[in-house]
Formats: sequence, C-alpha cells, structure tokens
Amino acid sequence: MMISIFGLGYVGAVTAGCLAMDGHNVLGVDPNKTKVDLINRGQSPIIEKDIGKMIGKSVQDGLLHATLDSRKAVLESNISLICVGTPSQLNGNLDMSYVRRVCEEIGAALKEKSAFHVVVARSTMLPGSMRTIVIPTLEEFSGKKAGVGFGVCINPEFLREGTAVFDYNHPPKTVIGQTDAKAGEILATLYEKMDAPLILTDIETAEMVKYTDNTWHAVKIVFANEIGNICKAIGIDGHKVMEIFCQDTKLNLSAYYMRPGFAFGGSCLPKDVRALTYKGRSLDLDLPLINAILPSNMRQIEQGIKMIVGKGHRKIGVLGFSFKAGTDDLRESPLVDLIEYLLGKGYEMKLYDSNVRLAALTGANQDYIMNHIPHISKLMMESMDEVLDFAETIIIGNGAEEFRRVRENLRLGQVIVDLVGISDERSGEQYDGICW
Repeated sequence: MMISIFGLGYVGAVTAGCLAMDGHNVLGVDPNKTKVDLINRGQSPIIEKDIGKMIGKSVQDGLLHATLDSRKAVLESNISLICVGTPSQLNGNLDMSYVRRVCEEIGAALKEKSAFHVVVARSTMLPGSMRTIVIPTLEEFSGKKAGVGFGVCINPEFLREGTAVFDYNHPPKTVIGQTDAKAGEILATLYEKMDAPLILTDIETAEMVKYTDNTWHAVKIVFANEIGNICKAIGIDGHKVMEIFCQDTKLNLSAYYMRPGFAFGGSCLPKDVRALTYKGRSLDLDLPLINAILPSNMRQIEQGIKMIVGKGHRKIGVLGFSFKAGTDDLRESPLVDLIEYLLGKGYEMKLYDSNVRLAALTGANQDYIMNHIPHISKLMMESMDEVLDFAETIIIGNGAEEFRRVRENLRLGQVIVDLVGISDERSGEQYDGICW
C-alpha cells in the first residue's frame, strides 16, 4: 500500500521504518528539511534501537522516501498517518496547532483527489479532539464529508522509547477508532500479520484508551514507589514485596478489579487501606496516592447519591445492598452509606437482598445489623417484587443474577440507577449507569 506519514519525529520515524520493512511504499512528510534529508540519505532522525538499520535498508530498497511537499504525499498515497506532536501547554491542555496545520494541508490536497483516501491520527489527543478539530478541519479544507468523500480513523500507538520497534511488531493490542467501516477495514490491512487482538471501536473510545493506558502506567509506578517508601522506612526490601505481588496474575495483575462502577467496601479493603495510611503517617511519609484512595472512594458514593437524587423521585428501592453479590456482609458496605444518606433526607425506601435475611444471619453480621443499623433492618423486604411494586427509582446495588430481569419489567415512570453494570444494554430512557 502507498502510505504517507506526516511528522518524522519519534512516532513517525518508527512507524515509517516498520511499515516500509513490511513491504509498503512509505512517503514521510515533515517541514524540517534536515529530517527529510536524513531520511533520504538512509539515516534515522531519532535515536532508537534498530530503527537506523531499518530506515537505511528501506531507503536502499526504494520503499521509503521523505518530502517537504504535503500535497504530493496525499496525492501519491492511499492512506495518510498523522504522527505530529501534541505538546503540553502551561495549563496542562494540549497544543493542537501542529495537528490542525497538518489537517489543513491534507484537506486541501483531498480537494483535488477523486479516489477514496483514509486519514489516520496516530498523535495522542484528548477525547473529543477528532470530532472538534481533526474532522471539521479536514472537511472545511477538502469541501468533502468525512465517511463519504474520505475516511477518518484514530489509531493510537503504544510505543515505549528504547523498545519502540519491538513494541510496534509485538503490540498488546491494535485499536482502531473509525468513523466508517470502509476506512477501518482499509487501515486494518496494515496490521493483518500482527499477532495481537484487533479492536474496532468508535473514535472517542479509541482516544480515551491511550490516556487510560498511560495514566494507569503512571499510577502503577507511583503506587510501587509509595509501597517501596513504606518498606524502606520499616526495613523491608520493597523489590521483594513487589516481586511477590506481581506473581499474582489472577487478581493483582488482571482485569478482575478493572470495571468502572460503585465504591469498594467490605471487611478487608477499607480497613487495610486505612491501616496502611495510618502507618504511613506514623512514619512521617507523604503518600499522596495511597492517602487519596479512601477519599476518592467516598467521592464515588457521593456520585451515586447525586444520580439518584437527580431522578426526582421520593420512593427508592434498593436491590442488593451487601458490599458485593454472593455475600451477606454489610460491614463497610458503600450501599449502606448511600441508604443512610437517603433516609436522612426523608426518602421512602424498601430494600431487598436474598443473601441478607435477618432470620438466617448469625454472629458478626447479625450483630452489625441489629446494633449498628437497626433502622435499615426495618426496611428489608422478603421478595424483590415488593420492592419493584413500591419503587419509582430502582437502585441495582450488586451483580446478583436475579436482578438482570428487572429491566424487562419496568412500568411507566420507573427508572433504574445501575451501580454495577448488571445489563449488557447500557442505554435507554429508563436506565442510567454510574460510569457509562
């Protein structure tokens, strides 16, 4: 395929070299003549393992060239990849001027082109950038409609400096956000030999995936450092602790806890986070990430309350109020905090949880209900139907299987506030989810 790449910096140079090595004809575009001349001499404009040899061979084989002429690049290619920088501004926002300028140049060239052309953003951009900057600029300067006169995709890169060539050829996933299926299919052919999941999605989701990845990587580093600082202060080898931690790929390094939803609770997580933050304070350690866990968890409870109150109903039904499905444990359940707030504001409430039955409870759970939250015990119903007949707003509080059918039987005026993602269909006038 004939490919033009706009921007011959780190991402652009690596992408150009790798695509040329795959047998594609690649034309790099950059306003910096020095970079263009380096490429055309078979030299890399960046320092990165293996890329110098790859560029040299690709230029020698006639598969890679560079130019200052953006019009020529678009007219002579089938697909254009935008790989220009999006540097930070002083306020943290992105400087999108390079992206905008390139889109103006590509759009102007598309005005002269009759063949269907695909424009792909590889530059890292905040969610909404494609809809508010890239697509409108391309349409304005081309006089054509995205998805009709030309295709638009976003294809975030997941390259690490120092291992970029390896990362390109062995990606954990390939994500394509598409405005139309034709453009997505054309772009996907570039990666058909990759041994990695190919994910086709909408452009906003693809934009957000890159930021989710990088923010999570940053969180992992900060978390490991804060754990290491605690270990250092009490004479433990932090590396040994984290090596053992990382051997757990069922829970610690997995997707198990990575679903947006309501706050965490139970007898372990709140207690243990609280104890660790206390230990940090006692050691005079500043642990901003770990110290923020419980306050952030409380913000999610407040978000749930805000959603429920916003429905404007006074009769509230709660389905599932133990801290998770399959348990009768109410200790530090965030649902209990939510229920107590609503009761304090005068809302009428009925509750149902098949695992929380007063007659069956013993020991600590019975003591907790009877002595700590007796006002809640009086609201507990024996059947789900009693709650559904009463409530105007129905809160799905945990993922018990029996709650999946609730949505099918809503009456006019009833709404669901789903805190756990019980339904695969996450839209509709009578349905609202906390993080979706």
